[in-house]
Amino acid sequence: MQDLTNLALFAHVAEHGSFSQAARALGMPKSTLSRRISDLEEAQGVRLLNRTTRRLSLTDVGREFLVHCQTLVQAAEAAEQVTQFVQEKPRGRVRISSPHALSQSLLIKILPAFMQRYPDVQLDLMVSNSPVNLVSEQIDVALRVRSSIEDSSLIARPLAPSPPALFAHPDFIRERGEPKHPTDLVNWPSLSMHYTHGRYQYDFTSCQGESISLTYQPRLITDDLWVLREAASEKQGMVMLPVYLCREYVEKGLLAPVLPTWRLPVGNMHLVYQHRRGLLPAVRVLIDFLLQEMPKAARDAGIGELSDAWGEQN
Repeated sequence: MQDLTNLALFAHVAEHGSFSQAARALGMPKSTLSRRISDLEEAQGVRLLNRTTRRLSLTDVGREFLVHCQTLVQAAEAAEQVTQFVQEKPRGRVRISSPHALSQSLLIKILPAFMQRYPDVQLDLMVSNSPVNLVSEQIDVALRVRSSIEDSSLIARPLAPSPPALFAHPDFIRERGEPKHPTDLVNWPSLSMHYTHGRYQYDFTSCQGESISLTYQPRLITDDLWVLREAASEKQGMVMLPVYLCREYVEKGLLAPVLPTWRLPVGNMHLVYQHRRGLLPAVRVLIDFLLQEMPKAARDAGIGELSDAWGEQN
């Protein structure tokens, strides 16, 4: 009978797209993993992978073979799920990915309660504003702020809206004159998060339904929202940030909304996880916990609400 471990290893290599990434994820030497896949191909009498110095790809037979190997892996996970349910205690490691802002404003408040409730679950929290691939990086649950989730292979559960606004220091605004229309901002210095598509623009909508897009070239680009907020409060430019992140600075007079009667596209906070026939108990209880507690924590933090300081101006 074929070594079932080799079949599972082949599925991991195919999902990661390289021996190096799969070996790191599995915690085993790359040479060992490569040898096991070679043994599998020799036992099957066919080549399953095309190997070049730059990339790894499946052969036609390999693609069909992978479907059955993935079924094997899913069955193994389902078997583990059965034993965990019998033990009646979720256990094991769960990997979470979250942007810095949500980690520091929300997760920091609710994860300790989860850890107390489920002491046998180990949490591995990756904090990054860069996009992550849940499959290749073996992420069980991710928090994302997007207008929508395009990947149909993922399940996205909405948690709360996260409206953004433009902010700048009050002196910065006074020096340039209070803007009345987005076109008044053409020559204003801007600060921005990094966008992988490389397009920097504000998409405004007025209360009357007028829409206009304004392109800009940031003088500071960073994935650190706190750095952007500090730079704006030091009069270095205007910045688009989540409203809740700037509420305290507005109250202190360090920031003020720019064009408060115009709106920018609202992002939505999502809980995202892979579509599988069965989730391990540790993953399932974390998802259920976050779906219950995150909206409450978001409301407490004022996420999803416009500040009274300018929200009534519309």
